Amino acid sequence: MAKPTKIDYENKLILAPMVRINSLPTRLLSLDYGADLVYSEEIIDHKILAAQRIENKLLGTVDYEMPDGTIIFRTCPKEEGKVVFQMGTADAERALKAAKKLEKDVLAIDVNMGCPQLFSLKGGMGAALLTQPEKIKNILTTLVNGLNIPVSCKIRILPELSDTLELVKLIERTGVCAIGVHGRTIDERPRHPNQNNVIKAITQTVNIPVIANGGSKEILCYNDIESFKQETNTKCVMLARAAQWNPSIFRKDGLLPLEDVIKQHIKYAVEYDINAMNTKYCLLQIMHNSMDMAEGQPMLDSKHLSEMCDIWKLEEFYKTIQRMRIKKRERLMDDENIYNNKIIAKRMKTEDGSILIQLPVRFIKSNYPGNISPKQLLHTKYMKKHTKAPPYNTVQRDSDKCFKSVLCFDGKKYTTPYWEKSKQLAEQGAAITCLISLGVHDGRINNNETEDEDLRSKWREMISDNNSVQKSTETSSKPAGESCNAQIDKKEYTETSNQIGINGEDSDVKT
Repeated sequence: MAKPTKIDYENKLILAPMVRINSLPTRLLSLDYGADLVYSEEIIDHKILAAQRIENKLLGTVDYEMPDGTIIFRTCPKEEGKVVFQMGTADAERALKAAKKLEKDVLAIDVNMGCPQLFSLKGGMGAALLTQPEKIKNILTTLVNGLNIPVSCKIRILPELSDTLELVKLIERTGVCAIGVHGRTIDERPRHPNQNNVIKAITQTVNIPVIANGGSKEILCYNDIESFKQETNTKCVMLARAAQWNPSIFRKDGLLPLEDVIKQHIKYAVEYDINAMNTKYCLLQIMHNSMDMAEGQPMLDSKHLSEMCDIWKLEEFYKTIQRMRIKKRERLMDDENIYNNKIIAKRMKTEDGSILIQLPVRFIKSNYPGNISPKQLLHTKYMKKHTKAPPYNTVQRDSDKCFKSVLCFDGKKYTTPYWEKSKQLAEQGAAITCLISLGVHDGRINNNETEDEDLRSKWREMISDNNSVQKSTETSSKPAGESCNAQIDKKEYTETSNQIGINGEDSDVKT
């Protein structure tokens, strides 16, 4: 096995892993401002194993996408060689299998052994591992021996210094490249002082790099980082809350105004099509002590990236990115370089002889008014001719409990390629397919920027009665309201379409 690349931790500043915070914009901002390495948020091994790795040609990213279309990890060339993936795990073999999947996309794997949150503890992960030295040894040794990239771990200290020192010596013997140490116990919270003296004792006990963490309470500016290093006797510092509140904490030249940081975060979110609610959460953390700003209440009310751009006077930037993305999508289509392994619009004949229409659309609740949904719109239209509501044939997949639905309307069937988290989402997606196919507006008040009316017209042309059902018709797009993600799995589609009766002359779904 090739020897893993050695990481130089000498005088390095690192963005610590934080749930919901460490999405791509926060990581890129931290690197821009002076961080040397950035961690992902903790993601458990089960999710990585369930996700599909996708090279996103539209965004220029690598995405790890769940069956329901959720992106759990997105990375880009700007952070290549600088991003460390933090994994939550309680099983050595499962951790190795997940880490092998990530190996070529990240600099290193870090095992979370310090998270005190209940969800981690119940799963036997995070800080639950601190009292299980044999399991720690097994997980870390398996990863170190099985990977071609470095492995580290991040811990909290134990109540007794002697126990902490015994633990770090065991960890060192597994061959990890570094140990991150949060100087609080599992029961302590940010209001408690960080035990810098314990971190210092650890540096005097092991010979591998020790990354000091937990000092955000005392780090208010860049110069405070040096003081924290001296108190902990470390050469490497990891910042969490200080970076959460203002990623420019990494700047040697001092903190930037919040407005500058917020605008750059939004730009990265737009450029890399980051989930709007995640972006809003990160921005509100930056604004946490400044919610009396004029932008405060509008930010609390915002639901979409376009609204956030309006609030911060980035409307033209937003429009420019969307125009560029549409042109790039069109180039991909023209080159027959179908994005996301051929997400398709299709017209096919089912076993009972009826026509099935499939469009790559999704129901995103925030894109629609609260008083009427696509299902309700369709129901209103349907009830003009019928006495009963249009029927939905919805099934649930055993492997992940996700749903797919087929809608029957005026002799045709309508569906999407996607498996959804709930029955409601699956049925709304089928209703959207039907409305778009009929040329009826589906009621959305916020349009998906990469799905314009020209694309919908092309869909309608390709699925019209003038096209042969024997011929597979394809178009590249992103699901409506679901920004640039998701695809269908051929094997799972075929298995489930047997259940809901949509196989037929053209049921060989391309992926």
